[in-house]
Amino acid sequence: MQSKHLEGAGLHRIVIVGGGAGGLELATLLGDKLGKQKLAHITLIDKNRTHIWKPMLHEIASGSMDYTLHEIDYLAQAHWHHFRYRIGAMTSIDRTQRRVHIDAYADNEGELVTPQRSIPYDTLIIAIGSRTNDFNIPGVAEYAIEMDTAAQAEHFHQKLVNACIRAHAQSEILQPYQLQVAIIGAGATGVELAAELHQSIRTLVKYGLDTIEADRDVTLTLIEAAPRILPGLPERISADAARILARLKVNTRTNARVAAVHEHSVELSTGEQIPAELIVWAAGIRAPAVLKTLDGLETNTINQLIVKPTLQTSVDENIFAFGDCASADWLEHHPPTKVPPRAQAAHQQAIHLAKQMQRRLEGKSLENFHYQDFGSLVSLGENWAVGGLMGNIARGTLFVEGYLARFMYNLLYKKHQLSLHGFWKTVVETVAGILRRTTSPSIKLH
Repeated sequence: MQSKHLEGAGLHRIVIVGGGAGGLELATLLGDKLGKQKLAHITLIDKNRTHIWKPMLHEIASGSMDYTLHEIDYLAQAHWHHFRYRIGAMTSIDRTQRRVHIDAYADNEGELVTPQRSIPYDTLIIAIGSRTNDFNIPGVAEYAIEMDTAAQAEHFHQKLVNACIRAHAQSEILQPYQLQVAIIGAGATGVELAAELHQSIRTLVKYGLDTIEADRDVTLTLIEAAPRILPGLPERISADAARILARLKVNTRTNARVAAVHEHSVELSTGEQIPAELIVWAAGIRAPAVLKTLDGLETNTINQLIVKPTLQTSVDENIFAFGDCASADWLEHHPPTKVPPRAQAAHQQAIHLAKQMQRRLEGKSLENFHYQDFGSLVSLGENWAVGGLMGNIARGTLFVEGYLARFMYNLLYKKHQLSLHGFWKTVVETVAGILRRTTSPSIKLH
């Protein structure tokens, strides 16, 4: 079903699919620059109604953050920043007619909210991110919780709270798997979640769950197939993080390949069974499967769209892709490699594309995207982080750890907020958050 009228008729129609960090930032930038001045019609499409910054998912899962206080409502953001938001999941595109086909959207009771429809575009920008990659390992879909969305992180947190209350209330001895947490994948998400859970579980049991002793009853196990944790980051960061996790009594199992996931255990390729009541899958990434079916657009083995240095797709100059769903060359890197799937890359690409859309409207040639690696920071609890700063900040790598690193880690989120809200609204929300902590539990208890 097509829309009743052509939105933005008479203006250049820029349609962005995906309201993650990069997509929402780009829609906001274009709305403020082009939409406000009626130079183009900007539409953002996302299957969700609200946005959460994905690097915060480990805090939502642990309960150290109430995500409802940090959600950004797409309709409100669109109203304030001169673009249009349309709800729905992209199912296909028609490159000849230049239309994006959107699936029907139903509420939690199954009642239809919006029908199937299509939205016309002159320029299409795809930014639908990535998902964890289960590598077709048996049992992952049935028994493990992935960390791709706020809903999944909240689901894990509810199961964690219920597991602690259950263990506290039962009179019989705990089963071997009870209060055992296994996190599969020791990239940034897995490592950050393990560190965050160490403190949040201890805080949780202090709220009256006095039959549980965290040091005695709770075990956190981090499982990684590579020889070290954080395999994508410099070895020094990996070693520092491993040392701190050991101090937090997190069991790290490296060179450990998962063969299957069961209801109450993780099975390694050696046949060893690791008991676990709560199992998180945070290993590997892949782009959504829908990208393989987009009217002939070229993809790689993990479904990412192949893009040129301009971030235009390899077979259609009117379609762009960026962020985790795009395979872009890191032009300055030797040996040749791809732009890594990090939040800083999506942020840089959003800024780049905002400038290029202006050039495209003016009929100018497009510039290539040049990625700058400013380093990586990994959170290891509320007051600690480790990482390395690179690029224009330091010659070579400047390693940081502790409170300073954590302060800089927190600034990354503030930078994201600034790009979406501006200075004063970010300041007000920061102050409100500080005040809220004085009247609320230190972790979410439900």
